[in-house]
Amino acid sequence: QVQVVESGGGLVQPGGSLRLSCAASGSTFKIYAMGWYRQAPGKERELVAVLISGGTTNYAESVKGRFTISRDNDKNTVYLQMNSLEPDDTAVYYCNANVRRRAITPREDYWGQGTQVTVSS
Repeated sequence: QVQVVESGGGLVQPGGSLRLSCAASGSTFKIYAMGWYRQAPGKERELVAVLISGGTTNYAESVKGRFTISRDNDKNTVYLQMNSLEPDDTAVYYCNANVRRRAITPREDYWGQGTQVTVSS
C-alpha cells in the first residue's frame, strides 16, 4: 500500500506564510506526480499546485506568484510554501500522489487525510 501524510497546517494572519509538507511512503515503485488540492466549505475540491516527475509544475491562477511547490525526491516528500496568504486561501489542503506501486500495476491516486489552513485576523 501507499501512505500519504500531510503536516504543517494551522492558523495564520492575512499576509503571513505557512509551509505544508507531504510524504509518500510504502510501495512506491514510481511516483509520477505529487500535488496539493484544497476544499473550502461549500466548495468543490480544486487543484492548488502539482509537480510532475521531470520538474514540470502547474499552479492555480489564484496562487501564482504566492505559492511554490517543491520536492525532495530522496524523501518522496513534497512541500508547499505559501506566502502572502489571504482569507480566501482558508481550506482543508489535501496532498495527492500519483503512484505505480509495482512495475506491473497501474498508476493510482493516493490521498492524505488533509490539513486545515485558516487565514484570519
